[in-house]
Amino acid sequence: MSAEAEQKMQFLFALRSRGVTDEAVLKAMERIDRGAFVRGVFAERAYEDMPLPIACGQTISQPSVVGLMTQALKISPRDKVLEVGTGSGYQAAILSQLARRVYTVDRHRRLAQSAQAIFTELGLSTIITMTADGSHGLPEQAPFDRILVTAAAEDPPGPLLAQLKIGGIMILPVGQSDTVQTLIRVTRTGETSYDYDELRQVRFVPLLEGLGQD
Repeated sequence: MSAEAEQKMQFLFALRSRGVTDEAVLKAMERIDRGAFVRGVFAERAYEDMPLPIACGQTISQPSVVGLMTQALKISPRDKVLEVGTGSGYQAAILSQLARRVYTVDRHRRLAQSAQAIFTELGLSTIITMTADGSHGLPEQAPFDRILVTAAAEDPPGPLLAQLKIGGIMILPVGQSDTVQTLIRVTRTGETSYDYDELRQVRFVPLLEGLGQD
């Protein structure tokens, strides 16, 4: 077995052992090479199950958390998905393997442009990348079947709840930025009703309003 094949096998084994068991999600994570999204000094650690720093003071989430969040979304092939917090682009690339269309927004233009360049390189044409204040969502594209937020808010932002289809699911971390947060699943059950499930403890950068300086 080649070193690359062995590395991929270990990567998938680590995902399974941490609770990522959905076959479609595992296949997506096998197809999308995390190494394409980790550049520079951390490139050799791309296949470890750990978060890594990227530009603009942000991080690329650890693969098992990406897998668990994606699995919790229960995406179907016809879904239109909004991701708030493009970051490296890795999570959006995974989502693109499962959904019909992915809209991803980041407050840092530099991150959005860098991610878009990788999507183009990989031929991921179903992802639309935008620089915007993600806490407001994308009202002009709403409603969304699924929403994924990769930064922690104290509460689920009202605009995002409003942009979720009835029957839709949103996954996001909630809690104070300097403590451990809880990953929750919000299911919209009616015009003004939502169900909330706590999934696990996580740690994410805070969800900030406005645009970044870069």
